[in-house]
Amino acid sequence: MVSGCCGDKGILRGIAGQIGASALVCELQWDADREGSMDEPNDKLRAARRATPSRRAPGEPMSPGELADEVNRYLWDTTGQRYQLDGHAIARYERGKVRWPRAAYRAGLRAVLGAGSDADLGFRPTRRGSTSDTPPAPSRAGELGAVTLGRSPAEFLADTTVETPVPASVGWGDVEQVRTTTRAVALAENLFGGGLSAEAALGQLRWAGNLLDARASTEVRRDLHEAVGNLAGVVAFAAFDIADYRAADRCFSFALWAANEAGSWALRANTLAEMSRKAAYLNDLDDALSLIEFAQVRADRLTATARAMLWTLHARVLALTGRHREAEDDIRRADEHFAHRDPAADPPWLVYYDDAEHQGSTGKALIPIARHRKQPELAARRLQAAIDRQGDTYPRSRAFSRTRLATLMMAVGDIDEAVTIGRQAVDAAATLRSRRVADELRSLALASRKHAQVSDVRELQRGIAAVTNTFA
Repeated sequence: MVSGCCGDKGILRGIAGQIGASALVCELQWDADREGSMDEPNDKLRAARRATPSRRAPGEPMSPGELADEVNRYLWDTTGQRYQLDGHAIARYERGKVRWPRAAYRAGLRAVLGAGSDADLGFRPTRRGSTSDTPPAPSRAGELGAVTLGRSPAEFLADTTVETPVPASVGWGDVEQVRTTTRAVALAENLFGGGLSAEAALGQLRWAGNLLDARASTEVRRDLHEAVGNLAGVVAFAAFDIADYRAADRCFSFALWAANEAGSWALRANTLAEMSRKAAYLNDLDDALSLIEFAQVRADRLTATARAMLWTLHARVLALTGRHREAEDDIRRADEHFAHRDPAADPPWLVYYDDAEHQGSTGKALIPIARHRKQPELAARRLQAAIDRQGDTYPRSRAFSRTRLATLMMAVGDIDEAVTIGRQAVDAAATLRSRRVADELRSLALASRKHAQVSDVRELQRGIAAVTNTFA
């Protein structure tokens, strides 16, 4: 474990890097556009952007993201209002998905690109009104409430934006709003997986990120950064859950930056732990070990629950690298810390780490050892305890525990038990939009191949395929 310290904020700043707060760094890459679209590209806008030199990269043209930032800056300077144009929107404009942006954005683009008119940038009003400023019109006079979108629902909603006013100053009520929002996002993510919650959560994070530029007392600003950082971590994990790793990395970086600004060692440790989970999942075990050991720096500032969680993750990485005795020692340390936990002292992001989660996480950490020694009970007892104790608000966690237990049983040849538990896992996974759950089920299918001559196993494989084909 890494020990020592080189200054309270020095380590945080070194890890988080210099990330600007005014421009939200998280961008989930959702593209509602369809292949084969008949929209005509806006070559004039693209040419104007490419003819404008970048301030950030001398000798290069301005990127879509930089153009969006310049437009937002211009509008702030000229109107005193904060806008949230981003590079994704600029790309849609250039592809011709939106031919007539809202008036403020057109004005900002003319100013930044030095255009004399909207037509010089290829903008023109369209009959179908491809702009968030223009509502759909009734399809025929006399048909009360009947409307025609003029495109698919996804395309229509992709061009619909809401600009939420940012207050000039914030207080404790705003901090609590962010915390409440985070609880709601985390609940949705636990219930349904990242596929449902990630995109909505990003919108909430953008809104919360804007609050960081408002005036606030020192105490409010500190707690607001911690609350927004916690939300960023939840968004990052939702993106990780659906395999949007770029978005996850950016949001994890934002969470680390916020932890640094808040001076929150607890948030820093939790964020690094989640990053370690992702690295281990991607089999980047060297990075996973480095991240979890960075998370354990100044563990004396963390609660017993946090220390139990960190030692469990450390054990998982060691077990995956074959360091089984050290991993077992870590599990014992984790159990000792968990036995002394005080939930009332834990920060809000650790509410999930209850007895069921500890049993499931330690059981997962012990799986490589159980398989190597052909002693499934080493992990099975804990995984079954997790299944028995995981409540209805954590169906994804229970699906993970069932799938891992079924895979372990299948690997050691207990086919009947594996099939029974595996069917329960498949039923639970059907309601989840989680790439990680789908990958766990694929591992179960892989483990079952050597027993494919058994009819119940073949039936289980068909059930797994029906669920996982959604995540091809």
